[in-house]
Amino acid sequence: MPSGDADEELQGISVTASTHQDTPTEDSDSRRWKAVCPLDTLADDGSVHVDVTGYAVCLARSRGTVHALLDVCSHGQVALSDGDVEDGYIECWLHGSRFSLDTGVPTGPPATQPVPVYPVRVVGDRIEISLPAAPDDPAPC
Repeated sequence: MPSGDADEELQGISVTASTHQDTPTEDSDSRRWKAVCPLDTLADDGSVHVDVTGYAVCLARSRGTVHALLDVCSHGQVALSDGDVEDGYIECWLHGSRFSLDTGVPTGPPATQPVPVYPVRVVGDRIEISLPAAPDDPAPC
């Protein structure tokens, strides 16, 4: 069973995000993990949109690693999950801003602000994500 370490290898896949489950789980570092989708939902060099406890999240997989970031381009305010994933980056479909999947930092204009990234992990065949507490602790989507 994974320990939650972001650099862990599981089933030959390096993980940095978590999968979907019906109830949050807690691990030794007291983070709340929420299962979001089956691992086979996410193709390599692909992305999907998921709504998790009030957050729009882009799950992306590149070079065998699963990543999670806010699914909103910091420049164009559109879904990053609709863009292209390649070589550790996701490109916004609207104006071409590219963001690092590891850090959320844009590679250059037009975006100048990073997008938040979230811890992820794979547990069995599920991707789980750990998100900060939302304001007013909203009910799950």
